[in-house]
Amino acid sequence: MPVTKRDYYEILGVNREADDQVLKGAYRKLALQHHPDRNPGNADAEEKFKEAAEAYSVLSDVQKRAAYDRYGHQGVQNMAGQGGFDPNSFDFGDILSQFGFGDIFGQRRGNRVVRGDDVRYDLEIAFEDAAFGMTAEIQVPRMERCDRCEGKGAEPGSSAGTCPQCRGRGEVLYQQGFLSVRRTCGNCNGAGQIIRNPCKECRGEGFKQANRKLKVNIPAGVGDGNRLRLAGEGQPSANGGPSGDLYVFLKVKEHAFFERHENDLHCSIPVTIAQAALGAEITLPLLGGEQGTLKIPEGAQGGAQYRIRNKGIAQVNGHGRGDVIVHLEVKTPTKLTREQKKLFEQLAATLPVDNQPSEKGIFEKVKDYFS
Repeated sequence: MPVTKRDYYEILGVNREADDQVLKGAYRKLALQHHPDRNPGNADAEEKFKEAAEAYSVLSDVQKRAAYDRYGHQGVQNMAGQGGFDPNSFDFGDILSQFGFGDIFGQRRGNRVVRGDDVRYDLEIAFEDAAFGMTAEIQVPRMERCDRCEGKGAEPGSSAGTCPQCRGRGEVLYQQGFLSVRRTCGNCNGAGQIIRNPCKECRGEGFKQANRKLKVNIPAGVGDGNRLRLAGEGQPSANGGPSGDLYVFLKVKEHAFFERHENDLHCSIPVTIAQAALGAEITLPLLGGEQGTLKIPEGAQGGAQYRIRNKGIAQVNGHGRGDVIVHLEVKTPTKLTREQKKLFEQLAATLPVDNQPSEKGIFEKVKDYFS
C-alpha cells in the first residue's frame, strides 16, 4: 500500500488554532522523547523524531502553514520548487539548534561525531514484481573512503595539524554583548584540523565518488510510492561517525489489464449479449501466468461485479491475498449480418417491451428531497 503521511497537527498533538508557543512546546517535548541519543538503535523513535521535526518546520513558518492549511501536504510540496519546504531535503539541524539539542542523529558542532547523510534512490519495477516480490540489483552513486589516504585526507606519510584559529575545537567563541555564541570555525570548517599536504587522489576530502552495487530485497505486495530503508548504506561520516541510510523509493509500472485498489485487482471483461443472457463460462489471465475461470449466470447485466477469491495482491510481510474483482461489460454489436438481424427481430418479437423510466434510487430521492 502507498505510504500515507500523517497530519502535521496530529503529529505534534495540537489543534489547528495553536500559536507559536504551543507549537514550540509540543515539538520540544516530542524531540526530547524521541531524540536518537536517548533511543540508540531504535528505528521507530528515529522516524518519529524526523516526523516531528518536519511537522514543526512547516507549522512554525507562516507561509508554509497557510499553504498546508489550505492544500494539505500537496500544497507544501508545491512550494518546494519556489523556495518552499522539500521534505526530502530539508535540514533538521537548523530546527534543532533553536532548542539547543545539537544536530540530528549524533551530529555535533566541532570535531565530534557526525552522522553521514541519507541517500535517496528511485527504482522502477514491473507490476508483477511488486505483486510477488523480487531481488533487485542497483548501483548507488555515493562517496567511498579513499584507499590512498585511508580516509584521512592527507598524503600517506603526512598528517593533519591542529587548526590555529580554534585550537582543534572546531568552534570559535564570539561575544555579543552579554551573550557568548559558538560558531563553526571558518578556517577548518569545524574539523579542528588543517591538512597541509592533501591526498593527491581525493584532494584532501578523504572520500571519492563511486558507484556501490547493492541487492535490494523487495517484499511481495509493495505499492507505488512505498520506500525501503537500507541502514548504513547512505553517505559515510566525515569523522568516523555512523553512515547515513539509503532509502529506495519504488515506482510501480501500470498493468495492461489490472488496476490495483489496495490489495484487490479490478478488471473489465467484455461479453456478448448472448453470453450475458444465456450465461457462460469464461477464462481470464491472472497474475503469475495463472488462468482463472469465471461463471457468468443467466441474465447477467452490464456493470455487474464478480469476485475471484485470493488471487489479488499479497499483504506486505503478512498473510493472505486480496481478490480479483471482474466488472462485466456487455458488448452490443454495431454491425449485423442479414441472418443475425433476422434472429434479433425474431427475439424482439417474443420479449416484452417496457420503455418507462426506471424508478430513482434511494440516493437520488434523498438528493431531490433536500434540493
